[in-house]
Amino acid sequence: MAESDWPKKGPMAAQAKAKSSSLAAQRAGEYVEASKKWAAGQNKQHWITKNTAKLDLGTEELHQDRVSLEVGKVIPQGRQSKGLTQKALVTKINEKPQVVADRERGRAISNNQVLGKIQRAIGLKLRGKDIGKPIEKGLRAK
Repeated sequence: MAESDWPKKGPMAAQAKAKSSSLAAQRAGEYVEASKKWAAGQNKQHWITKNTAKLDLGTEELHQDRVSLEVGKVIPQGRQSKGLTQKALVTKINEKPQVVADRERGRAISNNQVLGKIQRAIGLKLRGKDIGKPIEKGLRAK
């Protein structure tokens, strides 16, 4: 089948034509350079973040901030003062049991959204300077 016999429709025809011409060049003993494009033809946008680039270069040690041990000690105190078990607290804040357990041990990565839920449930501050002090009831700052 000659190249002029190939159907001239859509991208498949172009791919087939390119493949046949590269195979013909290989059979003739010519040098053929082929490069495979990563995610070519897909609607994907992959951006390398600054942290990923630093990790690849190995120039900087990156780490996530963890919940402090002070916060880990305050959570069980507040939980017990409200008469809640870990399971009851988990149910009240609608999170997984591991979330509360990791924060009590000080192993969890700091997440203000989860800390806010726990803080409201036990009535003690877990963020800022006044960790362990009762939350004042009143108007929230806007």
